[in-house]
Amino acid sequence: MNEIPKLKSILRLAKVLVRTGLSRSALYQKLDEKSPHFDPLFPKQIKLGANAVGWIEYEVDNWIESRIQASRPTIHLEAKV
Repeated sequence: MNEIPKLKSILRLAKVLVRTGLSRSALYQKLDEKSPHFDPLFPKQIKLGANAVGWIEYEVDNWIESRIQASRPTIHLEAKV
């Protein structure tokens, strides 16, 4: 079966902040390797121009999903024989 290609949309800072619920400073701390809040899984920004950056939408969505999954306890269902 063929996989449907993901659309590559770029989100600017304001939309990433709304989607993630992070403040501007919290977002940049997640990107800063020297910060105690550094998150190596947080999507890296891409350069759009001399003074503009953006984030790839599906990478942001995947990070959000990973945070949701990490916050939920794993439920083990025992199979009845």
